[in-house]
Amino acid sequence: MPKASFKARLNEIIFGTEPGAGRNFDIFLMVVILISVAALFVDSISEINQKYGEYLFAAEVLFTLLFTLEYAARIYCSPNRKAYIFSFYGLVDLLATIPTYLSFFIPGAQHLLVIRIFRVLRVFRVFKLLHYISEANVLIRSLNSSRRKISVFLISVLTVIVVFGSLMYLVEGPKNGFTSLPRSMYWAIVTVTTVGYGDISPRTPLGQFIASIAMITSYAIIAIPTGILSAELIQESQRAMSSRKCDSCQKFGHEKESNYCKHCGEKLTPPYG
Repeated sequence: MPKASFKARLNEIIFGTEPGAGRNFDIFLMVVILISVAALFVDSISEINQKYGEYLFAAEVLFTLLFTLEYAARIYCSPNRKAYIFSFYGLVDLLATIPTYLSFFIPGAQHLLVIRIFRVLRVFRVFKLLHYISEANVLIRSLNSSRRKISVFLISVLTVIVVFGSLMYLVEGPKNGFTSLPRSMYWAIVTVTTVGYGDISPRTPLGQFIASIAMITSYAIIAIPTGILSAELIQESQRAMSSRKCDSCQKFGHEKESNYCKHCGEKLTPPYG
């Protein structure tokens, strides 16, 4: 096979997403990635590591050699090598191989291979899940629109945490576990966020009263960002409706799921490519 034809065929298999060799290659690659990540998790269990550690490490070396070969093949057949190397997937592909090589010099570095799971994000490209990508974009735009409100909310939460932490430090003191302001702030954070680990707790009646106020305040605090984001999601949905136009009657206001115009009955152009 001529070199140019081989390179084009390799590019079609590795970078292609259409049914056939390209999609089958990516599905196989995802399965191998999941198996390698599962082996990494299993290897972290001490009982299994003691019995099968050598075999799991040998499997990891084999996986790494396979991914290194795949990464080199991607660079070889890529039409724009620089663009691939510095792209998100290119950097993840590279980082997915480095930890195993580092483990020969730095013990434990192979556990960084969990980054390999990011390679499964290729499923969005392989199966062309544009609907999910569009929904993710809606959420991102909503978060971006509400970033100032959320920033004000976070500043308010930090203020509340400082107030409750300082009060608890003054009321309880080191004898009850509140040995410093940072430790008191830690208590305030886990209490206001309703986690409440229980490793530090107030002992005096006044301290317990302050803790009760902090817990009650936490319910109001949690509801605020939910309301902000919900309002932005509603506005984003309304903007999406107002931007979808019928090619026949040129009228707007159609829902994303609509297939036909509610004004003239003509078939609408799908919102996704």
